[in-house]
Amino acid sequence: EPGDPAAIFFTSGSTGPAKGVTHTRESLRWMIASAVAGFELTAADTFRPGSSMSHIGSFLWALSALSVGARVVVARSYDAHELLPLLREHRPTVLAMIPAALTALVRDHDLAPADLASLRVCRSGSDKVSAELLAEFAAKAGFPIDEGYGMTEVGIATLNPPSGPIKQGSIGPPIGGFAVALRDEVGGQVGEGEVGRVWIRTRSRMRGYWEAPDATAAILHDGWLDSGDLARADGDGYLWFFGRKKQVIVHDGSNISPYEVEGALLEHPAVALAGVVGVHDTVHGESVRAYVTLRDGAAPPPAADLIVFARERIGYKAPEEIVYLDEMPLNPTGKIDRTGLKRMAEEHLQPHGG
Repeated sequence: EPGDPAAIFFTSGSTGPAKGVTHTRESLRWMIASAVAGFELTAADTFRPGSSMSHIGSFLWALSALSVGARVVVARSYDAHELLPLLREHRPTVLAMIPAALTALVRDHDLAPADLASLRVCRSGSDKVSAELLAEFAAKAGFPIDEGYGMTEVGIATLNPPSGPIKQGSIGPPIGGFAVALRDEVGGQVGEGEVGRVWIRTRSRMRGYWEAPDATAAILHDGWLDSGDLARADGDGYLWFFGRKKQVIVHDGSNISPYEVEGALLEHPAVALAGVVGVHDTVHGESVRAYVTLRDGAAPPPAADLIVFARERIGYKAPEEIVYLDEMPLNPTGKIDRTGLKRMAEEHLQPHGG
């Protein structure tokens, strides 16, 4: 039946243990239809998903493309040495990658602007796209990254329309089949430009978490899904992601988005990746700690200099501590494992200097 379970996908575990998200035949159909409309897919497209097919993202990109008669190019891995030959041979028109993998591709010394010439849209999401990546990609490709927002529980919910306008830094407006409301902590609607909690209503919503009725009841309310994420909206209805509620750092009563701090650090020429978490502080509530990996061949700048560099860009939100890592921990979907970094911070582990 349309409402019977058809597939279980696991969340990335970015705010806690991974949960089994149960989708039905009906929710999958609506999810695919919305993605087709959001990407403006046609039979003339060739889609190159850039992550594991076992997760909702590339599973959805592939079936959405196939549903309109488009081609799908499947890679064995998502390293530049695998992706570059596919870009050159198959000339995809649509590319979708998470920021960490897209950053590595853009910075590969073998990548030439011609390798991206066939693309009409490059979608990046599932994690915050830094200003540095936005600039580097646009310089190489000649057009901007198209950011969007989605969840395993609903599929892709927002996207800058590929035919425009694309607002750099925005995750775009809701796509067809989705209603999004921004609410305060008591359920009231927030005003334009104010940060609120993202609530979603759609027919592509999951049936529930597998064998977890309490977790399901905590997120589904009167036909709406409480995402637990924070965003603001502008006058055109475009959304701007602020962070996950559980990851926002509360410092001296101010809410600090880890993504904003990471973006400032990534502007430094020596920094490859940055992951920012809050650390319990008896005076300030939470202090800001940044875990950083360096670009190949770069010498680690003094931590104090990097803190000043961030402070010049974001003021009081800058980190109080810098910890250098040889390798940034990533979760199975390729996102920065902030849960692991938080655990590392709570255990007062500072490997490889700091």
